[in-house]
Amino acid sequence: GFSPMADPKSTDDQLKDKAENPMRRIYIDKLVLNICIGDGADRLTRAGKVLEELTGQAPVFSKARYTVRTFGIRRNQKISCHVTVRGPKAEAILNKGLRVKDFELKEKNFSDTGNFGFGVEEHIDLGLKYDPQVGIYGMDFYCVLCRPGRRVSKRKRCRARIGVQHRVTKQDSVDWVRAKFQASIL
Repeated sequence: GFSPMADPKSTDDQLKDKAENPMRRIYIDKLVLNICIGDGADRLTRAGKVLEELTGQAPVFSKARYTVRTFGIRRNQKISCHVTVRGPKAEAILNKGLRVKDFELKEKNFSDTGNFGFGVEEHIDLGLKYDPQVGIYGMDFYCVLCRPGRRVSKRKRCRARIGVQHRVTKQDSVDWVRAKFQASIL
């Protein structure tokens, strides 16, 4: 027959255990910084130098997928540069970016998959020196959050899906930004 446990845990205790589980801890998977110029040549090279100065990593140049005559871009023309930052460096750069925004983000900055992004209009606000030869560039920050165990969905062999309970939701990421950076979400 079925015998109930002598001391079943209450739902409050179960939620507390869930919160303390190290596998539930959210962290920054990557931070992507993007500067889109819209034309190649000299301005794009200077924008790449700005990203390199900020991150200490060489940027990657992105090409246009197709020709858009109204924007004056041709297919395969280099139009933007971006750099992907991970680890403690990503957290430090994200902190600089949020400081420019006065640690204020809007609810619509967050996606349903638990990632968020925002834009900075002038790179000199991030603490870089102004160089008249370089000019001023704005950039997009995009932060991807995840929990430990994400590799099962990314690896090549024995790939599996992450369970619904373990995925990072919009509310999870909003709470994480509030707790980590004391940011206000409008």
